[in-house]
Amino acid sequence: MCRSIKTLRRPDQPVTSEEIRAAALQFVRKISGFQKPSIRNQAAFDQAVTEIAHASEKLLENLMTHPSRAAQ
Repeated sequence: MCRSIKTLRRPDQPVTSEEIRAAALQFVRKISGFQKPSIRNQAAFDQAVTEIAHASEKLLENLMTHPSRAAQ
């Protein structure tokens, strides 16, 4: 779907909040069809980015890795 969104779950380095927000922004741009929304739609666009970034952060925090794989 969004080839410009990169995988953020990386075992070798932590993800930054800027990376999460950038991925959320790309996702909202893709599903809304707007690269930059009109002034009239800006609040809804920004709210969606914030909510998706928050949900993405929670997901990444709650994902568990398989113990035997993490030790390898």
